[in-house]
Amino acid sequence: MNAPLYDTALLRLAATIPHLGRLAEPQATSERRSPVCGSRVIADVRIEEGRISDLGLQVSACALGQASANIMASHAIGRSPEQLAEARDALTAWLAGERADPGDWPGLEQLARALPHTGRHAAIRLPFEAAAEAAARAQG
Repeated sequence: MNAPLYDTALLRLAATIPHLGRLAEPQATSERRSPVCGSRVIADVRIEEGRISDLGLQVSACALGQASANIMASHAIGRSPEQLAEARDALTAWLAGERADPGDWPGLEQLARALPHTGRHAAIRLPFEAAAEAAARAQG
């Protein structure tokens, strides 16, 4: 029997996203939307000494998108824009079946049960796409 798509751990992630709320004075902002499901993520960032020093998120997504936002935001502070882009690319390749694992960003394996649900992949990618794009813009 297949495991249910949503379980208590995933729903807990979805309900406890860190860094919710827009930053008052971000260095850069990125908004990403999924035309497939209508999910939307806005990421605001500040960078100091080449590392993400502050993050603000506005998330309107399904529980999978919200859980992904939690996983991204829980580990983004202190990371470089390049590390965030690498995580985005690894996640995208994993969801597409182009690699066996989601990479080294902590917690992404918790989304493994969503792999067969391709219609949900865009929502899972949004937080990483928005944050990576904002970080790259902030870095210049």
